[in-house]
Amino acid sequence: MAPPSGRYRWVICSLLFAVTAINYVDRQMIGVLKPVLANDLHWTEIDYANVVFWFQCAYAIGYIGFGRFVDVVGARIGYTVAFTIWTLAHIAHGAVNTITQFAIARFALGIGESGSFPVAIRAVTEWFPARERALAIGVFNAGSNVGAIVTPLLVPWLVAIYGGNWRPAFVITGVVSFVWLIAWVIMYRSPAKHSRVTPDELAWIEQDPADPTTPMRWRDIMRFRETWAFAIGKFCIDPVWWFYLFWLPGYLGDRYHLDLKSFGPPLVVVYLLSDVGSIAGGWLSGRLMKAGWSVNAARKTTMLICAFAILPIFAVQSVDNLWVAVGIIGLATAGHQAFSANLYTLPSDLFPRSAVGSVIGIGGALGGVGGMIFSLYIGQVLDKLGSYAPIFLVAAAAYFVALLVVQVLSPRLARVTIPA
Repeated sequence: MAPPSGRYRWVICSLLFAVTAINYVDRQMIGVLKPVLANDLHWTEIDYANVVFWFQCAYAIGYIGFGRFVDVVGARIGYTVAFTIWTLAHIAHGAVNTITQFAIARFALGIGESGSFPVAIRAVTEWFPARERALAIGVFNAGSNVGAIVTPLLVPWLVAIYGGNWRPAFVITGVVSFVWLIAWVIMYRSPAKHSRVTPDELAWIEQDPADPTTPMRWRDIMRFRETWAFAIGKFCIDPVWWFYLFWLPGYLGDRYHLDLKSFGPPLVVVYLLSDVGSIAGGWLSGRLMKAGWSVNAARKTTMLICAFAILPIFAVQSVDNLWVAVGIIGLATAGHQAFSANLYTLPSDLFPRSAVGSVIGIGGALGGVGGMIFSLYIGQVLDKLGSYAPIFLVAAAAYFVALLVVQVLSPRLARVTIPA
């Protein structure tokens, strides 16, 4: 089937790109502001790790709940609820005065932000055929890197405007982002009900075999090995991405003597490379499928290439030149995003649409648990050893372990058979 003339599905993808960028601005502000917050609230490395821990705890809890929620109510309502919760929590950061209050605000933020990816993947599943999903996921997931680029440029500027006061930065960024919610409510409908979707484009979107429409029960979803292939993969790789988001600014500051104003350009380069990886990872597996490769071969080959691209990160702490280190870290984050784009596609490859949100919710929850464990590990390592070397070693190995788990549990990536 030739691609259609209509392209409204990419407008929907652009909305998902924008909200993912907003999500990561809100999420990463704590990493960029870590030196200021530590000075103002008198944090230790363990205190900071505990604050991150509670965010990830909420993220794990919320992820599994939102995965089920979106399977029942759909993407339009699901994103409206998630976005409202996390944005109000983000604004509330501007009113906290203690570490405990900050942790409570981060917990609420984690609950809301946990809905972002389950809803986005559900929306991609509704709007894109299987052959385009990895690319669409890679495109909207690139918004995470745009958010990570904007944050170190925007936030120090806002803090400087208000004389070093970090609180208005949370309020201003939160209030302005509500513009996106208005656009989402106005523009999003399912493809079959959308006036902007041509019959030609609708046929393209619906080219795959029809799926069951009744949401699957938890006990049915959890008995499939394919569910755990995705979920354990997330458990392995998600903590590494959390590490980059929350600790990378502090690492660059400690290792290369950068501050709030000077670590912006290195972070911009890292996340620009991540953007390239996010889109390239989705493009490569899709290109291999168009060349006649099976879904199994295309996804896993792409993920293996990504794992090897990430491997040099284990030695980055021994690199004295800042920009060489930035290149190695950028290659690793690009590899992560490319790997993640393909891993996120597996639920829609393997399960009917009515189960995709739930499967992603289970995987996200397990990824959050992995992040909680890794955060406590990072806090202890930095407090006791003062070295990032053991952390980077884990970051290098995690993707090979994740791919091995996927291969063992789903050697052919065969679509699950749902009993009547």
